[in-house]
Amino acid sequence: MNGQKKRRILLAPLDWGLGHATRCIPIVRSLQENGHEVVLAADGAAAALLSSEFPGIEIKSLKGYGIRYSKNASLFGSMLQQLPGILNSIRYEQRWLNELLQKEQFHLVISDNRPGFYSKQIPSVYITHQLLINSGKGKWLNRLLQQLHSRYMNNFNSVWVPDLEGNENLAGELAHPAKPLVQPVYLGLLSRMNATTTELKYDLMIMLSGPEPQRTILEEKLIGQLSTYTKTVLLVRGLPEQHSSTLQLPSHITVHNHLPAAALQEAMCSSQLIICRSGYTTLMDLIRLKKKAVLIPTPGQPEQEYLAEYMQQQQLFPFISQTDVSIDHAITVAEKFSYRYPFTDTDYEQYKEVINKQVELLTTA
Repeated sequence: MNGQKKRRILLAPLDWGLGHATRCIPIVRSLQENGHEVVLAADGAAAALLSSEFPGIEIKSLKGYGIRYSKNASLFGSMLQQLPGILNSIRYEQRWLNELLQKEQFHLVISDNRPGFYSKQIPSVYITHQLLINSGKGKWLNRLLQQLHSRYMNNFNSVWVPDLEGNENLAGELAHPAKPLVQPVYLGLLSRMNATTTELKYDLMIMLSGPEPQRTILEEKLIGQLSTYTKTVLLVRGLPEQHSSTLQLPSHITVHNHLPAAALQEAMCSSQLIICRSGYTTLMDLIRLKKKAVLIPTPGQPEQEYLAEYMQQQQLFPFISQTDVSIDHAITVAEKFSYRYPFTDTDYEQYKEVINKQVELLTTA
């Protein structure tokens, strides 16, 4: 531990999909390796995922935001409808945390995109890759949302961004706005994965994730096409709370509701091509493993739409729209795309030293 004192650290990820919980896995591992005690605050699918990765770890039940997409409305319209509930969740998590801190001692609080999960009593950290929020409605609204988000971020002692600081980065303007309103600490890239040499077992892997109902909508579209696709397929549904699958599919299609990190890593490494969402955590994993993938951004989610376009511009991954999704088309697009892999193992290891220094800095009076 290099002389650093053992700290008790409370970490809470947002429950919007599984990406926030997933990218916290390497952070938790690093903290534990440095001798700190990590306690998690989560519920639902995020708690199930983290429990599977860290058997026996203490998880306090903190209800999530319960954000859902509508089938037809844009994300912006859907968020407006759910805004009262979101604000209530922010106030709730603030009360929940303050009540917990009256009963138990922690030295540091880490929030992954939960704006109300901070304390004035002890140092608090906010993790986000969206210093600029892309609304999909124009720069004026992006700037307004950036200002509102920054007000919440300023309640924290430090803002950690899982991206690289330089021009060769992964999140583009989301993590590197032209006019930054906070001064972040760039962690480098995060992934729970490590590239391994594995024999190819699957011609195609479909990796589903994200909030409902769009997860199911995409699943149904792709399953409808799999009956005519005769090569080997692995379908990972992104449902960690469900232990068994009721899907009736041909024998050349292997189905898992969820795979823990080690099994998912092996599955990805043994797949020729991956079809998946353009969530930021998924992108970090794909690049870490140097895999070929075709992205399908969640309709109406401007962040994923921006990231998909940015990935294609940077010659990292191509994308297709969910409206026109076709397995044959995705395979053709992948065959014609010139993939490049500009990031190194060092880019994925620097977070350990950064976080170690940050914990010491923030918790040393």
